[in-house]
Amino acid sequence: MPKSRDIMTANPVSCRVDDGIVRVADTMRKEDIGSLPVVDGQDQRLVGMVTDRDIVVKVVAAGTDVQTARVRDAMTPNPVSVREDDDVKDAVQMMSQRQIRRLPVVDGQGRLSGIISQADIATRGDHDRTTGELVEAISERS
Repeated sequence: MPKSRDIMTANPVSCRVDDGIVRVADTMRKEDIGSLPVVDGQDQRLVGMVTDRDIVVKVVAAGTDVQTARVRDAMTPNPVSVREDDDVKDAVQMMSQRQIRRLPVVDGQGRLSGIISQADIATRGDHDRTTGELVEAISERS
């Protein structure tokens, strides 16, 4: 069984808790992604995730000034993740259960080392059936 490190995208774009929301939203636009892992400034430990939806709901719709808003105002702390040596099937199961499209991968010290997306599973894994099941599970309404 392949490990998470075998299919993850290494060194993903990330942001920090104190980064400005406008900068983070611009990064999402430039990279054409809807979420970013949030790391602390010292040792790159994963501390959260922020999505484009988080920015809209927790900052824009809440009436917070986007020019002064920070990632901490919108992020979800303590995100789920997998370790580099976890089986891909564990990552797929986590993504299905949590209905998430991108899953951070951490090393043994909890530092961000990669991210697994639906596309990574579809293109780098040998899981045609699993990919279909994952897409279906993530797309289900709760």
